[in-house]
Amino acid sequence: MIGLLIVDDHPVVRDGLRGMFAGDDRFRVLGEAGNGREALAVARAVSPDVVLMDLRMPEMDGVSAIVALREQGSDARVLVLTTYDTDRDVLPAIKAGATGYLLKDTPREELFRAVTAAHRGESVLSPAVAGKLMGSLRSPAKEPLSAREIEVLTLIARGNSNREAAAQLFISEATVKTHLLHAYAKLGVRDRAAAVAAAFEQGLLRRE
Repeated sequence: MIGLLIVDDHPVVRDGLRGMFAGDDRFRVLGEAGNGREALAVARAVSPDVVLMDLRMPEMDGVSAIVALREQGSDARVLVLTTYDTDRDVLPAIKAGATGYLLKDTPREELFRAVTAAHRGESVLSPAVAGKLMGSLRSPAKEPLSAREIEVLTLIARGNSNREAAAQLFISEATVKTHLLHAYAKLGVRDRAAAVAAAFEQGLLRRE
């Protein structure tokens, strides 16, 4: 019997997963947690075999919790179960040590198979996530945006014109345009709106 710890900040999701696994005698739900910090305490108490880990949670997110679990000596396999499949979610989770990464629309039997495989130490990735991971590995690394380029994009995202951004940064309007053109090239976009959207998508800008 595989002992599970369910970590998700939505009670209805935890209830659904608990009910799903409770109906199968191959699994036993040992505990639940609403965020990463709670997960660390529960994992110490119940020593699960597999942790079903959400990513975006209050207090401590899933990636931080995966790292902390390893630091506190847990040998539980971590299977990410989330709604997010962007590169900025997938890659950090895999690098942190997640054994697998599934999306919440995964069918019940697939989820059961994934948990069993994770328990054996096998890597488990949903097809969409596997495609993104392979794509990121095959794509050449893009040059990162400079601090000044991020500053300019931040001001543009707040609705400032090039002239207003230049005034706030004490640089010329032409310099702002140059920074924007460099940012467009690095992000692979052609205009301001697309640059701002790409910067948010990649986690370079934070919504206020």
